[in-house]
Amino acid sequence: MIFRQLYDATSSTYTYLLADENTREALYIDPVFEQQQRDLALVEELGLTLKLVLDTHMHADHVTAAWALKQKTGAEIGSAAVNQAADVDHPLRHGDTIGVGAIQLEVRATPGHTGGCLTYVTQDHSMAFTGDAVLIRGCGRSDFQQGNAATLYHSITEQVFTLPDECRIYPAHDYNGRTRSTVGEEKAHNPRVGGGANEQDFVRYMNAMRLPHPKKIDEALPANLRSGKPEDGRLPPEPDWAPVRLTFAGVPEVEPDWVVEHRDQVTLLDVREPNEIAEPGEQLDNAVMIPVGELHDRVGEVPTDKPIVALCRSGRRSSMAVNILRQSGVERVANIRGGRLRWKEQGLG
Repeated sequence: MIFRQLYDATSSTYTYLLADENTREALYIDPVFEQQQRDLALVEELGLTLKLVLDTHMHADHVTAAWALKQKTGAEIGSAAVNQAADVDHPLRHGDTIGVGAIQLEVRATPGHTGGCLTYVTQDHSMAFTGDAVLIRGCGRSDFQQGNAATLYHSITEQVFTLPDECRIYPAHDYNGRTRSTVGEEKAHNPRVGGGANEQDFVRYMNAMRLPHPKKIDEALPANLRSGKPEDGRLPPEPDWAPVRLTFAGVPEVEPDWVVEHRDQVTLLDVREPNEIAEPGEQLDNAVMIPVGELHDRVGEVPTDKPIVALCRSGRRSSMAVNILRQSGVERVANIRGGRLRWKEQGLG
């Protein structure tokens, strides 16, 4: 299995990528709307095809990227049937199985935080994606969205804590930088439900909590009932001056052949050293030449009346140049993918 754990710092949300190494088919669990470009870039860079997007519950602190990823890749959406969310291809119920290739997940209903929480468990019971039902040394609150502390207690003890002690727990959130736990750890050390706590202990603990309302709940809940589809039904705007793709490292890129075809519409910034450009055939017509080591001090010399595309030998130094320009306020800028090496591979001179 290919497995990645991704993080959104704004909402402290974990997003999980699981993919079959043989079929190269992939699924995401709990993607965040603002991170959709990052998540698409990772799929592309790993050579995967996104087939499925799953949510563990109706999130109150962020908007899901499920709908956006479906529009861009054709992936299907799965979430709890009880939520009755729009644009869902797989309304999931307790006991269902869903996945891609050899990666099949057992669906366990674990309500209590909300009325429609699901936990996804791998078939070998080695991994459980618990949403907010079980967090690391904690659990989701139970004071809104059809939450119920007694229901949550039974969900945790009967659906999660019955898994093997060595089963790894991957929650939807963590606010302290912790990445995973195990069933055995949480049974022993979870301060709310572990260590032999009974239902009465748990319910009284949860009922004594006084938590502020989630900041994004008024925006997130209506959007998530649409599977993350914006009210206007439109995807976020993307650069319209070129077919720009964002890398997993967060760098916007364009292909060399596009640059050659649209040379008069862009400013070509060559950030190689003078000795590299002095080699036969390496000096490019009408290029602005500023070595990357000097760019911080000479950024004002780069014309901004046209979009800027940055070039170096391999595309690495020029990606730094792109970041320097973006930090200085330039918005229409992209790296030339693969640099001069890819330029030559494509037979562009």
